[in-house]
Amino acid sequence: MSYPQQPPQFQPDPSQQFQAQQFQAPQSQPQAPTGLLQLTIQGSVMTNSLIPPKVHLNGYLVPVKYGRNDIPVFAGPMHVEIHSQWMMTFGKAALDFTVQPGQAVPVFYASPYHQFSSAGSIGHTKVKRKGLGFLLGLVGGIVALCLLVIILAALN
Repeated sequence: MSYPQQPPQFQPDPSQQFQAQQFQAPQSQPQAPTGLLQLTIQGSVMTNSLIPPKVHLNGYLVPVKYGRNDIPVFAGPMHVEIHSQWMMTFGKAALDFTVQPGQAVPVFYASPYHQFSSAGSIGHTKVKRKGLGFLLGLVGGIVALCLLVIILAALN
């Protein structure tokens, strides 16, 4: 099967064809020095919320997942804000530090056990989750109430 030739008015003009030897690549701009933020969101979908925490680096939202997130950042001062979200915002935590060129900075975040605690945990080493006392007290209160109902029902 052959295709018909294009009419002369639609054929390319040879004088306007691309000349490879005349093309020069633009000179690249020097890059700012960078470092690496090794952000570890402790926990998982099974032990925390189905929705991963929101992370803001110097005011910009950065998508993350549970586990370790290697995020390239510009060297210099860094402000990290993290919070979790379910029915309301909870587990707020912030950290300020400086990234040197070529440096990898570890940061760990753990959301609290429940959403009624406003503070999360953040640091340069592994951190503990907050709110365990409240959670154990709540579960203990529910178990005690159930036992009380069972005992009162058995006495009557």
